[in-house]
Amino acid sequence: MKIEMLSQEKKSYSTRRLLEAGRKRGHAMWVIETTRCYMNITSSHPTIHYSGNNLCDFDAIIPRIGSSITFYGTAVVRQFELMGVFCVNESVAISSASIPKLTPYFLE
Repeated sequence: MKIEMLSQEKKSYSTRRLLEAGRKRGHAMWVIETTRCYMNITSSHPTIHYSGNNLCDFDAIIPRIGSSITFYGTAVVRQFELMGVFCVNESVAISSASIPKLTPYFLE
C-alpha cells in the first residue's frame, strides 16, 4: 500500500517509528508536511498538491495533526476523504478530539 503520513515533525521519534514499522511490513511510506499542502476545492474533482505535485494516488493517510494546526489539518484530511482516500482518523474525529483541549479556556 501507498501510505502518506501528515505530520509537521518529520524527525520526531513517533513519526520515525511509524515509518519504520510501515516499511518493515512492505508499505511505501511518505511524510508530508500538512501546512505545505494546498487544495483545489471543486465538487467535481477535488485535489491536493504538495510541492507542485498532485497527491492523488495514495491508498491511505495517517493524520498526525497538532493542536496548533487543527483547523487547517482537518480541512486537508476532509479533502482526502472527498477524494476517496482511506483516513485512519477522520476529520470529524480530529475536530471532536480537539475540543477538550480548549475546554479550560471556555471555563474562565
